[in-house]
Amino acid sequence: MKISILGCYAATPRSFTNPTSQVLEIKNHLFLIDCGEGTQVQLRRNKIKFSKIKHIFISHLHGDHFYGLVGLVSTFRLLNRENELHIYGPKGIKEIISLQLKLANSWTNFPLIFHELTSREPEILFEDSKVVISTLPLKHRVYTNGFLFKEKAGDRKLLIDKAEEYNIDYTLFRSLKKGKDVVSEDGKLIPNHLVTADPPAPNSYAFCSDTVFDMDLVPLIKHTTALYHESTFLEDQLELAFPTKHTTAKQAATIAKAAEVEKLILGHYSTRYENIELFREEASEIFPNIILADDGKEIIVE
Repeated sequence: MKISILGCYAATPRSFTNPTSQVLEIKNHLFLIDCGEGTQVQLRRNKIKFSKIKHIFISHLHGDHFYGLVGLVSTFRLLNRENELHIYGPKGIKEIISLQLKLANSWTNFPLIFHELTSREPEILFEDSKVVISTLPLKHRVYTNGFLFKEKAGDRKLLIDKAEEYNIDYTLFRSLKKGKDVVSEDGKLIPNHLVTADPPAPNSYAFCSDTVFDMDLVPLIKHTTALYHESTFLEDQLELAFPTKHTTAKQAATIAKAAEVEKLILGHYSTRYENIELFREEASEIFPNIILADDGKEIIVE
């Protein structure tokens, strides 16, 4: 699982930082999460192929999280895209994007499918044989969701030496990988656990965009492999966090510790801070395994 950070700073873009956007590569899928201004430039800079993006997830309708979307959709049209593009986001996103395309006379030449969200309870948005994606309801100034991406368990690992020892025909190997018991060539029933091992534990990734400090998140992201949680402020600006419905680095670390996640990725830093290492220092007082997001950074999760 790989996370490519395209932008991870709050509010307005700067010449050297970008607002929120990232790409998650998981089980041969490429998911775009949020699409702040400048996202398509960052996609180019990070050598991510536009054509592989089939699903875009927008957390909420504040500009620093979706103002790059109509530009990206328009570029897909100029590139003669033919494949479907699915956009998941709050109710209203279809109206906003459609109006922009209409007034620019730039209707897409590919299927553009909107999935508008209104539920304040977790709901599954996408599922196939490899991954399942659901919402994480967040508490911000407007309707907002985070997203939970979970790998499904893979096939069991075949122990070839054991399979040969128990005289199992190779044509049954696929059944073994699927967890089935099989009959050996000499007619004996061979329990699956004797000739296979557990597959690697599936990874999971929770993306928690703009939100006030909210312990209700904890049971929804329990034991997640990696958690991205906004950390707009340090403790010196704690008095700004609640009124603006944002979180401090220490508060994000408190969520990570309570949820017993493996890694905490901090981001959405206020641009008032010149040194993002300060976020690591404060969060590390509570939770040890901290990764600082930064524009252009690739994070491998295994």
